[in-house]
Amino acid sequence: MTSKEASEKWNISKRQVNYLCSSGKIPGAKLVNRKWNIPDDYCYKKDLQVPPSVSTGGLRKYVNVGDDGFRTIRNSEYIDKSGLISFMNSCLSTSQKLICVSRPRRFGKSFGAKMLCAYYCKECDSKDLFSDLIIAKDKSFKTHLNQHDVVYLDMTFFISTLKDDEDLIDKIEKEVIEDLSDIFPAVINDTSLINAFSKYVAFNGQKLILIIDEWDAPFREFKDNAEILEKYINLLRSLFKSNFTDRLFDGVYMTGILPIKKYGHESAMSDFFEYSMVEPRPLQEYIGFTEKEVAGLCKKHNINFEELKSWYDGYHVGDEHLFNPKSVMESILRKKLSNYWVKTETYESLRDYIDMNFDGLKDAVVDMIGGASIKVDTNSFQNDLTSMENRDDVLTLLIHLGYLAYDENEEKVSIPNDEIKSEFVRALKNGNKKELIKAIQKSNKLLDATWNMDEDTVAQLVDEMHSEITAPTFYNNEQALRSVIKMAYISSIDYYSRIDELPTGKGFADMVFWPKKKASCPALIVELKWDKSSSKALEQIDNNRYADIFNGFSGSVLKIGINYSTKDKKHSCKIEKISVE
Repeated sequence: MTSKEASEKWNISKRQVNYLCSSGKIPGAKLVNRKWNIPDDYCYKKDLQVPPSVSTGGLRKYVNVGDDGFRTIRNSEYIDKSGLISFMNSCLSTSQKLICVSRPRRFGKSFGAKMLCAYYCKECDSKDLFSDLIIAKDKSFKTHLNQHDVVYLDMTFFISTLKDDEDLIDKIEKEVIEDLSDIFPAVINDTSLINAFSKYVAFNGQKLILIIDEWDAPFREFKDNAEILEKYINLLRSLFKSNFTDRLFDGVYMTGILPIKKYGHESAMSDFFEYSMVEPRPLQEYIGFTEKEVAGLCKKHNINFEELKSWYDGYHVGDEHLFNPKSVMESILRKKLSNYWVKTETYESLRDYIDMNFDGLKDAVVDMIGGASIKVDTNSFQNDLTSMENRDDVLTLLIHLGYLAYDENEEKVSIPNDEIKSEFVRALKNGNKKELIKAIQKSNKLLDATWNMDEDTVAQLVDEMHSEITAPTFYNNEQALRSVIKMAYISSIDYYSRIDELPTGKGFADMVFWPKKKASCPALIVELKWDKSSSKALEQIDNNRYADIFNGFSGSVLKIGINYSTKDKKHSCKIEKISVE
């Protein structure tokens, strides 16, 4: 009979039956195809000793923890990312089985880890959680569903529960071994995790799947404690850089914020296949929500897709637009577009990086706030928070932290969306760079002048900002003008959602500023001209019926035409007000 049949017959839990079998207390019990086969004529004795943690059905923390985490996720609004399971299945028991996925905070790393745990864990029945998802149609679905022993380690949990007198690595090994001994008591006296795993796999006849969430947390929390990091590296080396690795693991899936460090002792991780914010393929659709997924959510919840896109889009891989998942779901829950992701971070770190001002970093940030993309070399970055040697290192770090988007084809970075742009502005306002603070103050004046239809002041302020914030090599071209205007109106982020190249009427408006809810200000249409006239810009707005986009908008609209003359290096401005219904 099986463990399940025995548990029903003897009126004890299946876990207790497995314990009795594994500890040799049931004569004749054999492990066949990873399941215990118990003699039908065995007479159960109620006085058999079972450890309290097994007898009471105590919750395990790390080994075969079940599907409760993913079940909770499924009970909420869920975007189907189960295709990740198919990818993982294809890597099991191959040379690609060691996988490290790095993403910024709150980009769904733990969701993915909990999903994999629910799918593979053999001490639960998770079919109902996946039957309506993409993975259910995959040919590998039934092969691995609830068929593996899974060890799930959340490194932030170990750190958050660490007592003053405890050693982090000793705590990890002790608690995981204790959990493992609940299934296989023979390891209870082991002090080495690699030894405990080896004994368990040898006895059970089945390799493990190891999932480590936030694997790099010790490097972030204890970055100045060489002793802790050295012990952690040695633990990782014993697991992933030894002849035991292939004998112990069918697969390893790790998440983190930073990629694996490139030098020194961390070569213990060199056999991992990495999928990062710089090199995500083929897992790019799991970085965040795709445009199609977000459009579906907006339609379902009656949310303006274009407004949400300007707030949370901006991470591109090829033609794939990727949205910040934390912010999208929060905006849907609260029915309000706001800064949700950045509230999970402090702006001080961003400000400190900007204040370093390596190799003109400050100018690069200003240009990016204005809408420019900046060339970056990501190869020198050492994948840590301390080894900053130049501007490229800081920019690359900001890619991995989610503050910048990376274009792999152009090898350029940019600020992805309005949510993060507002965080850059806040960091600049509170930073140590007087030039940046001055630029923000001028932007405030420019916005006031625009609302007051003060054409001369608008032209004068744009003149000044063009000279002050634009590099000489980037001065006399149309892209420079566009970037300057975006930077000049950076203060508008508190009042407007800005949409560039918006299709409307008979063409594309250069910039449209749509007032946010509860913002008592006029809508803006900005058209830019180069060596023509600001009057021509207004004519184009009228002739192409750009204002049609505001049909149904109750309020006034300002048409703004701005021209730049390369001859006298001056800007001109024309502003007209119209009313729409």
